[in-house]
Amino acid sequence: MNLPIKKWHTYTETIDTPAGEMPLKKIAVVAIFDNPFAGRFVEDLNPLIQASIAIGAAMGKVFVEAMQPYPIIGIGKGGITGLSGEQEHVNALLTTAFAEPVRAAIGGGKAWIPSMTKRAGPGTLIDIPLAHKDALYVRSFYDGVSLTLPEAPAADEIALILAGSNRGRLQARVGGLRVEDVKGLDGLS
Repeated sequence: MNLPIKKWHTYTETIDTPAGEMPLKKIAVVAIFDNPFAGRFVEDLNPLIQASIAIGAAMGKVFVEAMQPYPIIGIGKGGITGLSGEQEHVNALLTTAFAEPVRAAIGGGKAWIPSMTKRAGPGTLIDIPLAHKDALYVRSFYDGVSLTLPEAPAADEIALILAGSNRGRLQARVGGLRVEDVKGLDGLS
């Protein structure tokens, strides 16, 4: 199954920090495409899972470009299916099959990627949770990206979302695991 992306959205937020610190940059990349299962029940969602590999590869490339000049260290994923679809359609697209080409694009990722999905119409707010790409329990990376898609998804569309950050929260100080305490991790706490 081929699911051509018909519209892209890219959102960027950069927060300056005290002199000498890296700014916090958060991004979201959205791919919108037709839902082939809109308006009907389909038992086997494997065609969506398999189609998500190509979507993950395409989104991964745009994701990395949007974060330049920084690496993606915090990551989250999500999506909204239009009202003629099922939430399960989005979840089928966000499985490991989708995530592996994204991990390859960002230079790896060992941790589970947090996600949020919903069934809704255009203009719905969605909050995509973020966590460190290699160690889920690095608390300074617990953050999120909130966005609204004013014209999507239509009833028969799906909007898939990748969100990311180049570092942990500004002035994070609630303790817990730190990046520098985890062997083999790169990035800022």
